[in-house]
Amino acid sequence: MRLSFLFTEVVDGLRRNLTMTIAMILTTAVSLMMLGGGLLSVRMADKTENFFIGRLEVRFYLDDAVSETDIDCAADPCKALLADMKSTPGVESVQFLNRAAALEEARELFADQPEMLQYITDSPLPASLRVKMTDGDQYQHIYESFATRPGVRIVANDKEIVDRLTSLFDGLRNAAFGLALVMALAAMLLVLNMVQIAAFTRRTEVGIMRLVGATRWYTQLPFLLEAVAAAFVGSALAVLGLVIARPLVIDRALGPLFDSNVFPRITGDDIAVVALTIAPVGIVFAAVTAYLTLRFYVRE
Repeated sequence: MRLSFLFTEVVDGLRRNLTMTIAMILTTAVSLMMLGGGLLSVRMADKTENFFIGRLEVRFYLDDAVSETDIDCAADPCKALLADMKSTPGVESVQFLNRAAALEEARELFADQPEMLQYITDSPLPASLRVKMTDGDQYQHIYESFATRPGVRIVANDKEIVDRLTSLFDGLRNAAFGLALVMALAAMLLVLNMVQIAAFTRRTEVGIMRLVGATRWYTQLPFLLEAVAAAFVGSALAVLGLVIARPLVIDRALGPLFDSNVFPRITGDDIAVVALTIAPVGIVFAAVTAYLTLRFYVRE
């Protein structure tokens, strides 16, 4: 097969159906950007969960009697709680904070909020035992083991916050995937129409080529490559859109949360991984759709 002929046929076909080609390129780009957004949401949810799992801790706030009288956890019930927690499977470390240490920590945390600092100073904070787990799934076991022990007033856990954040990103991911699916259907219909129209407009020359002995594959390959070429451009635009969206949209919207370590930052590596996923998907999708169209709808 002559490459020059093939190249000429593909270029002519794209030029003849320029408006439909542009529509397919834009639809492919939008659908792949939606898919890329969904994949970024998945990666961000996974990174957020991993980011916080390593920082998860269960905080056992002690009652007023312990907080006021036991400043170094040297007497029961605090001493017994500390010893039992350290010997519990799944516990990585246990830290005791008395009222003075808790107040100092709170002052650092709310240094830019004078009203909150005044409230904390006027309302003594309870002492606490902070348990860091080897696995976030150990929370329920640790909670049930110590929540009702003497000296424990209330139990707090970061895992609920992590679960809510990951649920949020899961919802964003599902929405992005849903929109991507709708756009993929539109792209498939555009590919189907483009291939059929291209074959119809060149039916005479294709018929002549078949009469002189050209194989069906030889005459239909240009139509398939037209769809692949349009999908390639659409995939490139989708990747470019993700690259541009990172500093202009993601970093601007979530920048303060990234800077304060609430969420892990979306990196160039994340964009690269998603780009290497969506680009082949767009090209293969267009190629398969074009092939099936030629196989089942274009008989001559």
